[in-house]
Amino acid sequence: MARRYDHSREELYEMILNEAHRQVMDGGLRSLSARKIAKEIGYSVGTIYNLFSNFDDLILHLNGRTLDLLFENLSVPPETLDPEDQLRELSMTYIKFTRTNQNLWNCLFDNRLLIRDGLPEWYNKKIDKLLELIEKAIAPLFSSLNSLERHQSAWVLWCSFHGICSLANFQSDNEEATTYAATLTDQLITNYIAGLKVYQPQ
Repeated sequence: MARRYDHSREELYEMILNEAHRQVMDGGLRSLSARKIAKEIGYSVGTIYNLFSNFDDLILHLNGRTLDLLFENLSVPPETLDPEDQLRELSMTYIKFTRTNQNLWNCLFDNRLLIRDGLPEWYNKKIDKLLELIEKAIAPLFSSLNSLERHQSAWVLWCSFHGICSLANFQSDNEEATTYAATLTDQLITNYIAGLKVYQPQ
């Protein structure tokens, strides 16, 4: 381990988040500690708070990294697939991600961040990138004049995927949890897409 002052601000940022990532992966959000991070990287707790305004800010940046990781893992389905099959591919990747990175995924929703003015723009952009994957999949079901309905439908599906995975993650057996989530998600997609096809907003 390099001694203090041997790292740039950018390097320290990565070191802190890498250690935070490791701690959450190993033991969940409750195991995360600024004091433990400082000890592992060989710097003081004060160094951490020179880069992050508070502990919640550190968690927010860790969650931002998790959103980036989720986006990277969500293989973009071939556009030759119909909307229903594209959503199935996206949902299965999402389910597998939540099982493989369960503690990181839980951290996205377990911490009640005390942010006075809401989430920062950079964080919301990461969420929007994920929603755009769903919007792109269901776009053929909407006219170009109905971007609001398309966006709202993407949110409905995203929140539904989250709810299903939350229920599935109560099960300790990985295969059973994945099968359970996949079955419910398949039913959700089938019924939701059928409803959109009937509605066909103009």
